[in-house]
Amino acid sequence: MLISSPDRIDAGEAGFTLIEMVCVLAIVAMIAAVLLPRFPSATSRPRLEAYAIELAALLKADRNAALSRYDAVNAVVDAQARSVRSGSSPWIIQVPQDVVFDALLPERCNGRPALSTISFFSSGMSCGGTIRLTRLGNAVEVRVNWLTGGVEIVAQQVL
Repeated sequence: MLISSPDRIDAGEAGFTLIEMVCVLAIVAMIAAVLLPRFPSATSRPRLEAYAIELAALLKADRNAALSRYDAVNAVVDAQARSVRSGSSPWIIQVPQDVVFDALLPERCNGRPALSTISFFSSGMSCGGTIRLTRLGNAVEVRVNWLTGGVEIVAQQVL
């Protein structure tokens, strides 16, 4: 005689089936696929450094164009529009809204008002300037040396 106790559970009723688990995972995946694109993508530190590298490349290209053309080339820095436009090509770099964009530019260059530009001359010299990109305690500066026209990138920690 077989006596069954109330504590005993039939093997067919215990746990979840594989089909139930797959269905739950499929529903979670569909919800994630709908909601993830709605989250804003913030600028990470590597992306901040990538913007600085792009800015430096644009400025170096303008310096090289000034040397090869034997004429001045002016890169236009628009802090309000958060952009830098090349003076030698149609290249424009737009910085996203979550990055703080600061520019320290000379008021006068070569005896004339600079008008928000970084100028490069046929001699290789420049009037200089600094563009600073900051995001969540990370800062990267793109500096143009006024004497040599050289462009360098300097990473900094903001406190």
